[in-house]
Parts: sequence; structure tokens; C-alpha cells
Amino acid sequence: MAREKKKAEAPNAQAWLTTYSDMVTLMLCFFVIMFNPDEVTQSQLDAISTSMQTGGLGALAGGLTLSSGRSANLGSTIMSLPSTERGHSLGTALRKAVSVFSPEVHSNKIRITHDERGIVITLASDAFFNPASARINMESTRDILLRLGSYLASSDLRGRKFRIEGHTDAVDVDPAGPWDSNWELSAARSISILHYLADLGIEERRFQVAGFADTAPIATNETPEGRAYNRRVDIIILDDAHL
Repeated sequence: MAREKKKAEAPNAQAWLTTYSDMVTLMLCFFVIMFNPDEVTQSQLDAISTSMQTGGLGALAGGLTLSSGRSANLGSTIMSLPSTERGHSLGTALRKAVSVFSPEVHSNKIRITHDERGIVITLASDAFFNPASARINMESTRDILLRLGSYLASSDLRGRKFRIEGHTDAVDVDPAGPWDSNWELSAARSISILHYLADLGIEERRFQVAGFADTAPIATNETPEGRAYNRRVDIIILDDAHL
């Protein structure tokens, strides 16, 4: 009896998915290699994070994407708001500050942070002032202050306003000294920094000045190290919401 011919197997209708998934993976690797985080805004990073948290289905479920929506030209998207665009420029200013003051950051003379108020450049009072004094120690800090003045006057910060905040530790001032309390000392140190920066040509009207004494510590006042951290002058590059 003749052997029956083997039935031909039906083609796998899903086989193309393997090749497609390989291609998508290779494209993903390519774009990860080409990705430059310095050119990405905070809003774009937030969009990427949200997309990942929703399982990458943002485009199907109506979630966030990196492309402009239909209403972009109507000014209804967050990215089109002028205040947000100015906020993006603080990212560039922050990176520049870290670069300009890198030696002082490593030596703990300056700390650079960012919070809801804006960019905060913290000057360690022990490096910039003599104990219980509001006179700037120009011999050791002149170069730093000149760089600070150039940075604040740069085009990256054009139109920005600044606030100078003086802070002390919780140790009472010497009753025989020139200050009635830490309030006067902290305010006087802020004013000294203001006068120096104004002498470099930065308009005084761009500044606000405040003295907080020991009411806003960033460390414990129970140790010498903590008190040293609390003795500081903060120069804040204000975000638009805190003008």
C-alpha cells in the first residue's frame, strides 16, 4: 500500500513577532546609546518616569508622551508656559554653579543645592567671616566672591532676582561684643555680601536681604560640627514662584 503523503505544516502566523521584537530591542539599545541627559529637561524626565510607571502603555491609554499634543499650539500645555521655560533655565544655571564652584564645594566652603525656592549657594560663615564679625575675610575669599559676582551677572541669570539670607548657630553673642543678638549679626553678614556684590556692578534692586539668626538650622546645634553648618549665608537664585 502506498505511503500517505505527510501533510504540510501550516505557517505560524505569529512568527513575524520574533523578528519585530528583535528589531525594537536593537532600536532601543541604539537610542539609549545616543541619549544625552544634559539635553533633556526636567519635564521630559518626568514624562519618561510616568510612562515607565504605567507599563509603557502611555500612548495606548492616553498617558504622557514626549511628543507635543494637539493642543500644544493653543498654549494649553505646561511646556508652553513662560514661567516653566524660565524654570528650565535654572537647570543650566545649576550645572554651571556646580562647575564654577567645584573647588570650594570639595573643600566645604560652599554648598550648592536646589529646593522649591530655587538654586541655593551656601557660603560657610567660618570661611568668609571672622568669628562674631560681619567683616568679609577678603584675604582668603576675594577670588571666590569675584567668581560669584560674575556668575550672578551672567546671561543665564538675566532678569533673575536673588535673596541673601544670613544664619547663625544657637550660641548667644558676647554681651560685650558689637551685636545685641544673633539677629543683628546674621542680618549684617547678609548686608556685607550684598554690598560687595553691588560694588561688582550687580543692581541692588535685584536683591532681597534677610537675617534669620538661629531660627532655621540645617543641623544640630548640640555639636561643634552642627553649629558650623548652621553658621552660613545662603544666596538664593529665586524661582518665579518665590519672587
